[in-house]
Amino acid sequence: MVIVTHNGKFHADDAWAVAALHILFPEADIVRTRDSAIIDAADFVVDVGGTWDPARGRFDHHQKGFEGARASGVPYASAGLVWREYGARCVAALAAAHAGHQMDADAAQQLAHAIDNDIVQYLDLSDVGAARNAPGGYGMSAVVSGYNPNWMDEQRLGYGLEAEAYRLAQFRKAMAFLTDVMTNAVKYRVGAMLALAQVRQSEAMEDGRLLFLKNAALPWSSVVRKEMPKVLFVLSHSLSEDRYMLHTVPATTDTFDARADLPAPWAGLRDDELAAVTGVPDAKFCHNGRFIAAAKSYGGAYAMAQQALHAVDQGLTPLFDAREARMPLSS
Repeated sequence: MVIVTHNGKFHADDAWAVAALHILFPEADIVRTRDSAIIDAADFVVDVGGTWDPARGRFDHHQKGFEGARASGVPYASAGLVWREYGARCVAALAAAHAGHQMDADAAQQLAHAIDNDIVQYLDLSDVGAARNAPGGYGMSAVVSGYNPNWMDEQRLGYGLEAEAYRLAQFRKAMAFLTDVMTNAVKYRVGAMLALAQVRQSEAMEDGRLLFLKNAALPWSSVVRKEMPKVLFVLSHSLSEDRYMLHTVPATTDTFDARADLPAPWAGLRDDELAAVTGVPDAKFCHNGRFIAAAKSYGGAYAMAQQALHAVDQGLTPLFDAREARMPLSS
C-alpha cells in the first residue's frame, strides 16, 4: 500500500491526514511527490492530485470548484477530508491500542466529531487562510510548519536524494507529533467517558457536600458541576503522589469562580505553617488561589474538608480552632 502526498513544504493539514491514514495502515509506504504517474498508482492521495473521491482514496481540496465544507460552514482541507472518512476508525484503533477500550461505531463517530470540533477544523482553517488556530507562532499549524527545512537547511542540502530524504524525515517527525496529539485526544476523551460511572458512584459525605474519589486523576469536574449541585469540595487520593487532595468545585466553565473557596487563612501556607493554622499535623500546602490543598493522610485531608465546610456554614474566614472544626456539622 502506498500513501502519496505532495513534496516541498508541508503543512499541518496534510501531515495530520497522512498520520491518520498511517495509524490505520502502518505498513503503507509514504511517498512525497507531484509525479502524476506515481499519484495515479497510489492507494491514497492526500493534498495533491486535484481530486476528492473518498471511494478511490483521493483527498485533495485545491482543485477549481472545490466547495467541500462542514455543516457549520467551515471549509475542508485535507485533514478534515481524511478525518471525515476515517476519523471514527482512527479513534477506535487508538482507543483499543492506548486505552484498552473497544468502542462501538456510534461512540467512535461521536468522539471523532468532538476531535474535529476541537482540533481538525482549525488545521483546515489555517491551511485555507481563513483563520489562525492560536495567536502568534504557537498554534499547532505554526508548530508543524517549524518542522520544514529552513533556508539554511535548503542552502546546505540543495537538490537531490539527500535533500528529499531529509524532508521526508522531517515530515515523519511532524506526523509523529500529530499522532501523539491524536492519541492524547482519544485517551483523554475515552478516559473522561469511562470516569463518569466512577465519579457518579463515589462516596458522598457531609450531607452530600463533600465527595470522596479514590483516584485524584479521575476527570470529575464536569460531571460534579453538572449533576451534583450540593457538592462544595472534592476529597481525592493522589496515587502518583501518595497524598490526599482537597479541591474546590468550579461554579462555571468559563470563570475561575468556585462554589466555595477554601478558608482564607490557609492561602499560600505550607507544611508547618499550614499545620499550625489548621491543627492538622500532616497538612502539606494550600494554593494561594485557595482552590486546592493537600495533606499526607486521608484523616488529615478530611479534617481540612470539615474545616472548610464549617467556614462556609459560619460565613466566616478566621483562623480555626481544630477541635471546633472537627465537630460534627449540622445538616
